[in-house]
Amino acid sequence: MTTVLGIREVSEHTGLSIDTLRWYEREGLIPLVERTPTGRRSYPPAALRSIRLVQALRRTGMPVADVRHFVQLGEGRLEHHPTRMALLESQRRSIERQVDQLHEDLAVLTAKIDQYRDLIARGLDCEDEHADRVVGSGEEDARDLAGLRGPATPGRGRGRTSLRSTP
Repeated sequence: MTTVLGIREVSEHTGLSIDTLRWYEREGLIPLVERTPTGRRSYPPAALRSIRLVQALRRTGMPVADVRHFVQLGEGRLEHHPTRMALLESQRRSIERQVDQLHEDLAVLTAKIDQYRDLIARGLDCEDEHADRVVGSGEEDARDLAGLRGPATPGRGRGRTSLRSTP
């Protein structure tokens, strides 16, 4: 006998609210949802795996229409495999671009944190007029990582500077 889960158990396993699961079903994002004779939703193990895939696709930014298209093509028909594979590969490339961008953003933040730690250790205010012109090893590296090349220009407010980034 195959173990089936009710909507509350699926909610607990996936972290999705019951309302979200119902919405996913209405939107055609969840296949294999059956009903018991009393009308309760009944999710076989395959439905739970599908929901987890849908969650991953949505968390990584795949539009609902594309997720729906992917799910609708999943009726076990061999001729749909290339299209489904193409959708997944496209999403993977998108995720890889996001990860690359996050690595770049992390480097910028890390450089700024390092700069602030250095300023604080030397007793300088992070908003000091000369804060962005720290003399010492690593300044150019930090500015390059942060994408903040170019001369400092007067910013708004007294005693502050801002950096122009180059295109």
